[in-house]
Amino acid sequence: MASSRVVLREIINRSLNDLSQPDLMEFESTSDRIVITGIKELTATNAGSVKDDVRSRIRPEHEVLDIDMSEVRILDSSGLGLLISLHKVMCQQNGLVRIKNPTPIVE
Repeated sequence: MASSRVVLREIINRSLNDLSQPDLMEFESTSDRIVITGIKELTATNAGSVKDDVRSRIRPEHEVLDIDMSEVRILDSSGLGLLISLHKVMCQQNGLVRIKNPTPIVE
């Protein structure tokens, strides 16, 4: 019985740690492109920080911003606003944003 409590406690602690960890995006940058992966949510909760993080990585030589949306499970109006904002940034430098692998919630 004691060992099952330890296992259960470890599962609960692991789950709580997962909840406290923010979803982490990954960036890959080449001379003319940025690829973003690992986005799980684009909502009012994180749109501002995602926008700041992405904009800080965009360089004048970047022509394409690829956003992999294959893991997105929640998208609200703030997330859509973020995508429009990034589109405007890329248009200002004659670049483009491409939405890759959208989940049904994104489509």
